[in-house]
Amino acid sequence: MRLVNQLAAVVILFAIISCNSSSQPELKTGVWRATLSREENKLPFLFDLSKNPDGKTYSVTVINDTERLQMDTAFFQNDSLVIPMELFDMKIVAKAEAEQLKGTYYRLANGKISGGIPFEAKFGENYKFFKPGEAKSTKSVAGTWDATLITESTGDTTQSVGTFVQKGTDVTGSILTTTGDYRFLTGSVNGDSLYLSTFDGSNAKLFKAAIQNDGSLKGALWSGIKSLRSFTAKANKHAKLPDAASLTYLKPGFETVDFTFPDSDGKPLSLKDPRFKDKVVIIQIMGSWCPNCMDETNFIAPWYKKNKDRGVEVVGLSFERSDKPEVANPRLKRMITRMGIDYPILLAGTNTDEATAKALPMLNKVMSYPTTIFIDKKGKVREIHTGFSGQGTGIYFDEFVTDFNGLMDKLIAEK
Repeated sequence: MRLVNQLAAVVILFAIISCNSSSQPELKTGVWRATLSREENKLPFLFDLSKNPDGKTYSVTVINDTERLQMDTAFFQNDSLVIPMELFDMKIVAKAEAEQLKGTYYRLANGKISGGIPFEAKFGENYKFFKPGEAKSTKSVAGTWDATLITESTGDTTQSVGTFVQKGTDVTGSILTTTGDYRFLTGSVNGDSLYLSTFDGSNAKLFKAAIQNDGSLKGALWSGIKSLRSFTAKANKHAKLPDAASLTYLKPGFETVDFTFPDSDGKPLSLKDPRFKDKVVIIQIMGSWCPNCMDETNFIAPWYKKNKDRGVEVVGLSFERSDKPEVANPRLKRMITRMGIDYPILLAGTNTDEATAKALPMLNKVMSYPTTIFIDKKGKVREIHTGFSGQGTGIYFDEFVTDFNGLMDKLIAEK
């Protein structure tokens, strides 16, 4: 009887091991084509999947034009692959087969699911909207555009500028607004229609527009799991947004900024501290959840490493979705590590109008993340830049870099 029991135990153990092994399939590594479904629309994006040295988890890198964006480490739960995007309160959970994933892209709030849309991915499909050679058109959308976005639910309008580059039927570019840009948009022109999309964890955007007889564009923007805006645009090589240095300003009677906030370890830091004395200071108003802030930090973090010995300091004021240190500080540390930031990031409050007004009462309003404040060696505010034109905006990013370096050279040279 004892032998029978031992044999039965071995059989059960083998069955358990077999079930566990079969519930975690070996995924194909390389490029996958994913889609998110909104109503009857498919938002496509590409990602590269590779297995980590531990043999159990995976690295997921989203491909947005020239950008390669690393997601958090993906892992299996039973037969489903989980791709966390913790900074953005998003995750993908998808049942896995060797060459296919099928599941849901979830939005989270306070750690709980607040909504979701269907997600699918297939291995080996290295295109977004159309297979190579499938898109055909004589139309061009290359150039600069005056664009208007109208929120369907409220009627609110947003003036913006479109900038597109077209090679054959392939299109890259971005949409700029006063509070930031829509990052790396890629897609195609096919017939008389334009298709563009982007995905970075937080931003999941699909543009579809018909090219009208007069050359204008008319269509819609699907964003995230429920936002919908109509979209119109007219070609205009002189299209521009209001001056980014004119939108946020000091209230009358103020010449500088003052604050004391804790860093990600809880240690308070003040602008009056010795490290800032007689130095040019850049203040980033930001959030770990903010893709445009991520783009600005991708520029400022390496710039600071190269220039900090010139008498420059940078400090980030992060306004998070929670101001509880036990919730916010791990996010800040994750951002600092991932982006190679070696200047302090302080927890300044929540990303609400009330919190920013309390934290920075000398400003008229914090209307955009990021907003960047430039302070001279005497402690006076010399410029406040609202928003950021990131690497996906082409010449607009180049112009920002030129203006930024010109201003910093001037402030550093001053006695």
